[in-house]
Amino acid sequence: MPVNSWLLLTYKVPPEPAKKRIALWRKIKALGAVYLQNGICLLPKTDDHVRQLKMMENDIHEMNGEAVILETVALDRGQEEKVVARFKEDRDEQYREFLGRCADFEAEIAKEIAIKKFTYAELEEEDTDLKKLQGWLEKIRKLDFYGATLADEAAERLRGCETLLDAYAQQVFDEQDENRPSPRTAKPS
Repeated sequence: MPVNSWLLLTYKVPPEPAKKRIALWRKIKALGAVYLQNGICLLPKTDDHVRQLKMMENDIHEMNGEAVILETVALDRGQEEKVVARFKEDRDEQYREFLGRCADFEAEIAKEIAIKKFTYAELEEEDTDLKKLQGWLEKIRKLDFYGATLADEAAERLRGCETLLDAYAQQVFDEQDENRPSPRTAKPS
C-alpha cells in the first residue's frame, strides 16, 4: 500500500495586524489544509500544494513572520489513519453545512409552490441559488482528498435540488403559457 506523503507547514506571524493573520489562515484553509495546532498544518503533497505553500511562505516573511515547509509521512498506519480522519472530518463539516443549505433551497422552492409564485423573476433567483450550490459542492469536492463520508449524500442531495428546480421551472413555464400557442397563431379547428 502506498504511503501518504504530506507537506507540513509551520509558521509564526505577529499578532497584529490581525487582518493579515486572518487572511493567511483563510488562504491555508481554502487549500484544504488541516491544522494540527495553531500555526502547524498539513496538506497532501502535490506539486500545486508545494507551489501554493512556497507563495504563502513568501507572504509570511512579508508579514515579518517565520515559516518552514517540510515533507513528512506518518510514523505508522495508525498515525496515518488519524491524519486522514482529520481531513475527512473537516470535509464532512463542510458537507454538513452544504446539506443544510440544500434543505434551505428545498424549503424555498416549496414555499414558492405553496403560494403559487410562478414568475420568471423567482425562477431566475432560484436558478442563481442552485448555481451557487453547484459551485460550492465543486469547491468542497476539490478539497476532499480522502473521500469524506458525506460526499455521496451531498452529491445526491444536489441532484435532488436540480430535479426540484426543473419541476418548478416547468410550473413557471406552464403558468406563463410558455408552451401554448398564442390565439393569433393557433389554427382554427
